[in-house]
Amino acid sequence: MMEPISDLPEGVVGIIASGAVTASDYETVLMPAVRSALAEHGGIRLIYQLGPAFSGFSAGAMWDDLKLGLSHLRAWRRIAVITDLDWVTRSTRLFDFAMPCPVKVFPNGALGKAKKWIAQGA
Repeated sequence: MMEPISDLPEGVVGIIASGAVTASDYETVLMPAVRSALAEHGGIRLIYQLGPAFSGFSAGAMWDDLKLGLSHLRAWRRIAVITDLDWVTRSTRLFDFAMPCPVKVFPNGALGKAKKWIAQGA
């Protein structure tokens, strides 16, 4: 399940994932938020939090994640991943060289720091 994160800096899309994330979550929550950010700001700053109740992604969600990232490749400005999961932290750091923007990982207790970082250079 995905839910928007409120009280974010202007132009920032924020999502918290909990439980199992499905393709439907991407299609009804994240993709519309990204489209809106693109229309209003021309770029995407994303805070993606995998909360303590997060249990994983469906295959459809992983496919939608790949499609979303590639279809807007030049629009990404900054991505903050918030998680306490070691495998997500390692994977994010392993592949950040391939991202077209700065990517930073924060622990779940550091939402405030992630908000400050994501707003830099806006």
